Amino acid sequence: MRVPFGDKVRGWKGGVPSIDWLKLGERLLLALLALQIVRLIWVVLTPVGSFGPWEGRQAQILSPSARQALFASFDPFFRTGAPQQQGGGVVTSLALTVYGIRLNEGSGLGSAIMATPDGVQNSFAVGDEILPGVVLKAVAFDHVTIDRGGAEEQVFLDQSTPAPDAAAPAPASGEGWQSAAPPPPATPPGMDSPTADSLKRDIGFAPRMQNGRITGLAVMSRGPAFASAGFKPGDVITQVDGQPVANLQAIQNKIAPGARMSLTVERGAAVASVNIIVQGQ
Repeated sequence: MRVPFGDKVRGWKGGVPSIDWLKLGERLLLALLALQIVRLIWVVLTPVGSFGPWEGRQAQILSPSARQALFASFDPFFRTGAPQQQGGGVVTSLALTVYGIRLNEGSGLGSAIMATPDGVQNSFAVGDEILPGVVLKAVAFDHVTIDRGGAEEQVFLDQSTPAPDAAAPAPASGEGWQSAAPPPPATPPGMDSPTADSLKRDIGFAPRMQNGRITGLAVMSRGPAFASAGFKPGDVITQVDGQPVANLQAIQNKIAPGARMSLTVERGAAVASVNIIVQGQ
């Protein structure tokens, strides 16, 4: 067919077909939409797993030998890695005697009543110097550990006296003095009653501190009146005539000729009573 000179054929530009980009974009979008619909249908209809049904993770149970090796590698009661103080160390050659131990289970600290080589008893807290170059490092239920010039040595509780057959319940706080000394009977009235001067001369008192306050007075032997009054090494006076001990004057003011005192003392894990009748002048 002949086309007049100067006319153009619709859809042709210079002899090359023209492209409708708008329609082409619409067709591409429709194709992508159809592809997504097919994928959605495939996901809905196919199983969850590509290679079979889905299964949860199964528990892995170790063999008896593997479990034994696992639990043997740690101690469930001391998970912090701090080993418990053992009693198989080196026993000191110093002339030290332990009469009472007070152990604080919560803090791991405590104190001990010890007699130095000169026979004088004192109450030492963990960290106190017992002798020059000798420091109380730790306490346990039946022994103490001392640091002697950088070497650790142990002093065990004096158990030369037999233990009591029965003991009263421990204090409510769960803290007490561990001692092997049995409770002595009360001093009979009128028999070997000490005088006021002998009590003040032969018995020493050291305050026991807890949280910054006095909770008792540790008694120390300095002469025969200590035993005649009914005390034992390691005793701690907690009450005087039914009243808690608040200071040293609470008992010193009571020591007078003709006075009668009813004392409550902690003795090991037991609580005992000591009744004293002071001889008159």
